[in-house]
Amino acid sequence: MTKPFDSSHLPDVFRGSEARKAGLITASQLRGSSVRRLFQDVYTRADVEVTHELRCRGAALLAPPEAVLTGRSAATVQGVELARPLDPVEMVVPEKYRFGPIDGIKIRRTEIKPEESGPWNGIRIARRTRIALDLLLRLSPRKSGWVRRLRTGVPDLDQFMRAQKLHDLHLNGEFYGRRNRGIRLARHALRLSDPRAESPPESDVRVVLAAAGIAATPQFEVISRTGHFVARLDLGDEEYKVAIEYDGRWHNTPEQRAHDRKRRRRAEAEGWRFVIVTAEDLATDFQGIVEAVWRARRGAVSPLTVPRPGQEGVRMARV
Repeated sequence: MTKPFDSSHLPDVFRGSEARKAGLITASQLRGSSVRRLFQDVYTRADVEVTHELRCRGAALLAPPEAVLTGRSAATVQGVELARPLDPVEMVVPEKYRFGPIDGIKIRRTEIKPEESGPWNGIRIARRTRIALDLLLRLSPRKSGWVRRLRTGVPDLDQFMRAQKLHDLHLNGEFYGRRNRGIRLARHALRLSDPRAESPPESDVRVVLAAAGIAATPQFEVISRTGHFVARLDLGDEEYKVAIEYDGRWHNTPEQRAHDRKRRRRAEAEGWRFVIVTAEDLATDFQGIVEAVWRARRGAVSPLTVPRPGQEGVRMARV
């Protein structure tokens, strides 16, 4: 009976060709169940959890030293988890270098200055202001319209800015004075960004509204006529006293629903009207969200929730 291959002596990520040359593993063992392939010629042990950070280190084994880890990948390595484990590893290389294509690694050839990155695992990793820029330059203009790209890029930028305690004054120097492909859209996204946003869906709703000419402030605090704190809103349209709130799955517990109802009633007593947005609304009916907010601005419906035409008492009535 053949003894099972013990892979414990192998690193958690390694080049298959180099491990074979060193006599640590054979070609048949590389095809076995003791190891898992991450990229062509890059493997991990089967007992190791595959995270995005692990895959970034694996990609670094293939990349030239001039390659720079950036975008969602660099953000995730730095603790802002924007990339899922199996998302493509994002890198840029200076225009004069050739690297790729490689399945599982997204490579852009673009200008990047030496001071915009530092050393990391044999390659380089972008500094935080460059990561912020690449979160937006990574979006291909050929694949979708500008609103769709903003709906992807602004939530990423909001979360990264919030975690890294950045604001637009930190980033203006990175976003202006450049001619990178996609820079105009990136600047527009920067103007829309706001690190006060507490979740990507809240940022997404804000972009949808901004595209329709509706400005809303994240985490807006309602203060009573007597100067006391009343409630904090996901998004507040102060001029028209319209609150726009995203109800995700965490709002579905009886306790959270009761809390939301009391909080919204207090704001309603101060003259605020509510539009409640669900995940389904955001995914399939962004025009309906805009219409509901315009109706609430006109004061044409009762407070607390704004049902859509043909949807009275259904989705939008959930609180």
